[in-house]
Amino acid sequence: MRLDFAQPWVLALLPLALLPLLRRRRDTLRFSCIAWLPADPVGRALGVLWRSLACAALAGTLLGLAGPGQPGAQLQRTGRGAEVLILLDRSSSMDASVHTNGLQTAGRMSHEPKAQVVRELLGEFVSKRPDDRFAFMTFSTVPIMAVPFTHKSDTVQAALAATAIGRGLPETRMGDALLAAIDEFAPRSYSGSRVILIVSDGGAQLDEATRRRIRAGLAHEKIALYWIYVRSGPNAPNLDTDEAANAYGLGEELALHAFFKTLGTPYRLYQADDSNAIAAAMAEIDRQQNFPLTIYERVPRRDHAGACYLVALACCAGLLAFRALQWQSWEATA
Repeated sequence: MRLDFAQPWVLALLPLALLPLLRRRRDTLRFSCIAWLPADPVGRALGVLWRSLACAALAGTLLGLAGPGQPGAQLQRTGRGAEVLILLDRSSSMDASVHTNGLQTAGRMSHEPKAQVVRELLGEFVSKRPDDRFAFMTFSTVPIMAVPFTHKSDTVQAALAATAIGRGLPETRMGDALLAAIDEFAPRSYSGSRVILIVSDGGAQLDEATRRRIRAGLAHEKIALYWIYVRSGPNAPNLDTDEAANAYGLGEELALHAFFKTLGTPYRLYQADDSNAIAAAMAEIDRQQNFPLTIYERVPRRDHAGACYLVALACCAGLLAFRALQWQSWEATA
């Protein structure tokens, strides 16, 4: 076990722990003949014990002040999962409820805002995948990185819960959000499957330069793209048709889907009309993204000063008990 010291200069004071071994003048007893003194093995043993406790108390205190501990390290382990960046649409349309209007909807989405249902289902998705590395980004007018990549699912859950505060803006700038999401993977070494999970009820008409940058970024960083399209009702575009073949003059949702289909990297659309469909989509993503993943965990420095202080405290307690026994014996002989 490798140790280091936060204040190594304190170790130079360790010789002070030998002070209790020095004889004091008042400890000297004057007798004309030492041979006349009776043997006292118990007294000798107690004297050695007393000095040992005093030395240990001083040494423990000095070692504690030096701050011993194990240095931090980065550990590597292998799990199963993926690096998932959740890209959540926070536009004002996500705050609206879904109305049936004759559509066969199921579950909660007919009565609750889409954002609330999505938030709860994403929370369940995150909690079921402890080996994943999650990042969380929201977007409407501009992308906002809420949580960089982390293995702490409670941090992601807190960020999801925070999206319930306030209302979103009317714009949905998908192109800027996708480019910002891709940039989050750039400084990371490749360790396994990478996924950008878009959850949105709208699309975007992207210019050629933006499409080119998105296509190149996804390919360079080896990122799969999943889009959970939260369909707002029967009047919303249906992406499960052949209309979105390759025509960028169509509506924003159809145009975005058509562009995604031309990517050279994996892409999958999940069109969801209700909460059950969203749950089913996340369950399928959960089953698909279960590949070996190299995980690097940074272990913080472990401080052992408390153990040294505990030893010093126990020795001081022993000295107090020893002194109390001495007073009792003196009172008994008085």
